[in-house]
Amino acid sequence: MVWATPYIDKLKRGETVQFRPRGNSMSGKIESGQLCTVVSLSTEDLKVGDIVLCKVNGCQSLHLFKAVQGKRFQIGNNRGRINGWIGENGIYGKCVRIE
Repeated sequence: MVWATPYIDKLKRGETVQFRPRGNSMSGKIESGQLCTVVSLSTEDLKVGDIVLCKVNGCQSLHLFKAVQGKRFQIGNNRGRINGWIGENGIYGKCVRIE
């Protein structure tokens, strides 16, 4: 099981989840260990700059939605790295609060 699988399962059921991600790839927006609240959503509700719980290149991440190209979404961290492009089925929720 990958770290976000239990949260993704809840988001797929329409539940809101909270967790404390670890790491420094989102420093400046999310610091390691901060409490994040993520809600399920439709990709139609996304805008560039939103923080999303997603799966890109086999990795689950809480990263930035950087660009859109039709039904493809570019995902990257807050340090300039681009993780790649994913379809709408790779986005599970949007971060709406960071504490």
